[in-house]
Amino acid sequence: MYDRVLVPTDGSTASEDAIEHAIGLAKQYDATLHALYVVDAGTYSSLEAAADVVADELRAEGTEAVEAIAAQADDAGVAAETAIETGIVHRSIVDYVDTEDIDLAVMGTHGRTGVGRFLLGSVAEKVIRTADAPVMTVRATDVETDDTEE
Repeated sequence: MYDRVLVPTDGSTASEDAIEHAIGLAKQYDATLHALYVVDAGTYSSLEAAADVVADELRAEGTEAVEAIAAQADDAGVAAETAIETGIVHRSIVDYVDTEDIDLAVMGTHGRTGVGRFLLGSVAEKVIRTADAPVMTVRATDVETDDTEE
């Protein structure tokens, strides 16, 4: 059913539960796990002199994050591939899904609702709406949420 499972990460604790689910699914289906970190071009695009330094730091952070996922996958007996992309996060994830023929994307979500979600947007929501592959979202269990609705 699943040969290629993608877990995008931003290196946050909200990603940890999604990583566990993705590794478990990859193991169950004998699939390859793809760990992806997207360097958000918008994070440093307005900087002039320090843009290269910031981009390099974000790439280093991303490398550390995907290598940690690959190590977890290896410990579980799951084959893993890692990738670092640069661009608009949700678009880069969807492009990766298409390019690598991903069967399932497993993404963490911060669980924001109301104004918090509206103002910040939701990468997971944008991926769900635009990806051709199924997307499983995993709500972070140990992350304080921004609930403004009851």
